[in-house]
Amino acid sequence: MPSLMILVSDAGGTTLGRMTEQEPVRGGAAAAPDGGTGVSEEILTSTPVEDREPARLADPDAVSRSLRTPAERSRTFTGILVNTALANVTTSYLWFALTFWVYLETRNVIATGVVGGAYMLLIALSSISFGTFVDRYRKLAVMRFAAGFTLVMFVLSGVMFLLTPASSLLDLARPWFWIFTLVILIGAVVENLRNIALSTTVTILIEPDRRANANGLVGMVQGLMFLVTSVLSGLSVGLLGMGWTVVVAVVLTALAYAHLLTLRLPEEVSVAATDAQGGFDLRGSYAAVLAIAGLFALILFSTFNNFIGGVYMALMDPYGLEMFPVELWGIFLAVGSSGFLVGGALVSKFGLGTNPLRTMLLAVAAMGVLGAVFTLREWAWLYVVGIWLYLTLVPVVEAAEQTVIQQVVPLQRQGRVFGFAMAFESAAAPVTSFLIAPIAQYWIIPYARSTDGAAQLAPLLGEGTSRGIALVFLVAGIIMVIAALLAFLTPVYRRVSASYAQVAAEAS
Repeated sequence: MPSLMILVSDAGGTTLGRMTEQEPVRGGAAAAPDGGTGVSEEILTSTPVEDREPARLADPDAVSRSLRTPAERSRTFTGILVNTALANVTTSYLWFALTFWVYLETRNVIATGVVGGAYMLLIALSSISFGTFVDRYRKLAVMRFAAGFTLVMFVLSGVMFLLTPASSLLDLARPWFWIFTLVILIGAVVENLRNIALSTTVTILIEPDRRANANGLVGMVQGLMFLVTSVLSGLSVGLLGMGWTVVVAVVLTALAYAHLLTLRLPEEVSVAATDAQGGFDLRGSYAAVLAIAGLFALILFSTFNNFIGGVYMALMDPYGLEMFPVELWGIFLAVGSSGFLVGGALVSKFGLGTNPLRTMLLAVAAMGVLGAVFTLREWAWLYVVGIWLYLTLVPVVEAAEQTVIQQVVPLQRQGRVFGFAMAFESAAAPVTSFLIAPIAQYWIIPYARSTDGAAQLAPLLGEGTSRGIALVFLVAGIIMVIAALLAFLTPVYRRVSASYAQVAAEAS
């Protein structure tokens, strides 16, 4: 993957070689930026992680907040946030459209499950590299590279759609459909480099006591992405077709790339000194996570949460498309997705409290309850309201995890920690998606639509054509609630909460 990224970067207009790479430290163990030991010694040391000194949040030689006022830095962050919003909207627009188009043309939940799972799997496979690049290069340069790469891939998808007959492109037994899908997916996946870099710019530009609020704004960007693209993708596929949808995505991606070239980040004086090695520093990523007490367990819990979330990724669109025409489903999904904006706005306004981890677990438990009940009856209003409430809580969970990492992990390692977390958490959803899609398609859905199955499920789930999917949602939601409540009882919860409180007190 790194060689492919470097090869295409010239076509995208940004070369990684121009990113002012930090030279690796010579010797057996890389010197850590905080003056301590490097990765090798961190792995071998017998000192318990709980007893180590809290890591500094930033390398003072690499970052200078004295160059501009907090208000000026906030405006720069807003510019980066708006640009990322445009890029995410564009990527999600094409991604949603591809998912809608595939299901409408095939009526096969396996196809949508495989496409969705492949997207998350590619993110999982590439996130360690992404985090390594974010640590080794200037953050704004990484964003520009990602934007240029995505533009190139979307152009290639348009050329392929134009040259390939529709009958061949829609034949799942032939390679053209999968190549076309893969080109779009790779472009969308590389765009996630921007999201890892965005999380580190919060550390660079925003004061510690305002980072939870800034992460709430990031959640609002995610909400805007779903709100806009769910409407546009449904209307685009229904009225324009997939070909013109690709054209629109290419134009918007080009605009986002051009705008990104106008932004500046003077606070990043130089690349933060880092012990990151090569293009896939798995060892360094793992060591950076282990250096913070309980952080690996936090990532494991988020991974389990995503494992359950894979159920919704695979089956939410088929459920909605069975209930509504594609144009209406896009509109109703947009209404539900406005919950992202509300949740992000609430976090931006009020923060996450003194213990973001506690807030996250409460939100996950509430999400489980909602996921279990919003399809108990095949009622359109129940589904839309349930989605709205569910997505209101997503920015809370995301902002909580980001805030903890930004507070307790040094800037020079945040890219790899965010990448490591993304790799683990993204790998969970495709596993569920690949498993649940064929199970639902061949066993659960036929059972629920049979005379005996419908009669047995009616007292609990009512009647309707999608009772099989509702049964899957119910079980997944119950598992999510149990997991969140059990997490409160673990020693890890207490350790991470204590670590966060200690570093927050020293930063204040």
